[in-house]
Amino acid sequence: MSSIDRILDSALAGNRIGLEDCIRLYESDEIEKMGHVANQIMLRHHPEPITTFVIGRNINYTNICDVYCRFCAFYRSPGSKEGYVLPDETIFQKIQETLDVNGTEILMQGGTNPNLPFSYYTNLLREIKKRFNITMHSFSPAEIMKMKEVSEGLTLEEVVRELHAAGLDSLPGGGGEILDDRTRRKISRLKGSWRDWMDVMQTAHRVGMSTTATMVIGFGESMEERALHLLRVRDAQDECIANKWNSPGFLAFISWTFQPDNTNLKADKLGPEDYLKNVAISRIMLDNIPNFQSSWVTMGPEVGKRSLHFGCNDFGSTMIEENVVSAAGTTHKVNIGSTLDIIREAGKIPAQRNTRYEILRVFDDVDEKVDNDFIMQN
Repeated sequence: MSSIDRILDSALAGNRIGLEDCIRLYESDEIEKMGHVANQIMLRHHPEPITTFVIGRNINYTNICDVYCRFCAFYRSPGSKEGYVLPDETIFQKIQETLDVNGTEILMQGGTNPNLPFSYYTNLLREIKKRFNITMHSFSPAEIMKMKEVSEGLTLEEVVRELHAAGLDSLPGGGGEILDDRTRRKISRLKGSWRDWMDVMQTAHRVGMSTTATMVIGFGESMEERALHLLRVRDAQDECIANKWNSPGFLAFISWTFQPDNTNLKADKLGPEDYLKNVAISRIMLDNIPNFQSSWVTMGPEVGKRSLHFGCNDFGSTMIEENVVSAAGTTHKVNIGSTLDIIREAGKIPAQRNTRYEILRVFDDVDEKVDNDFIMQN
């Protein structure tokens, strides 16, 4: 019996994996064995051979940011001639284009722009909801904390409640990176502690919103820090469930590898095996989060396909537009037709979902024609 067999057998028996055993999994190179167990655990949550995806659009409403993350190639400093804030009409046009191709989700994110008042966000959300029936899965915890800062005295809960009332439906997990302050101080000392990120998420859960959790590896973090990240996410989900908040908490978990190109943070770029190992260990650890998204944007469609056998049940968003990852030199483009093909090549049945992971349409006919004009554009 190998050094990790006992751990994997225990996980398959339904037992929780602790910190030390999680570290041992990260230290192991038996990736295929971990992937097999993660796939079995995934099938307990999702026994049908269906892989879902959402048709959504990223809208980066501003690139002005005063956090200056060393790993980000997208932001521009306040006062930069290359800084922008999209006009409302441009945002409305992008949303209409999304609806025109049966999209259901807008992932609106930007920098932490100190020049935008809190009313900018609430007014924009209200105007969007007046015009469109679409889910606003928008604003990272760092942006929410900036809104609190400029709100002139509102508490974090008041900020989140006002955003929710104005039309914010759910929060994405952007900015999670590694939920440990040693690494966070190294890569982005102004972005806030891991506890700040988690406070925003748990506040959203308390007021009835769902969220997602993310993880980025490859900053030079230790295996212990990776394990702590997973434990902290799992503990927060336990708290949401135990308190019976009117929220499913974290609906999904998404991880990817740091993309160092064009950034101020130099690091060795991790390969597909590191990513797949992280996906598998995450699925094994996070027994209370139902959905795991593949990160084909950073890893490429072929690795995305493999991840569907390492614990992922979802192919994420087709993403009409994406600017942050592409600014770091990673531009994998997939249209709906290709998405269906990749999912089928993995032996799965593709299905379109909404942000709540409710299935809207199953593509069970391999000869079914789709509109391939729907392409992710940068």
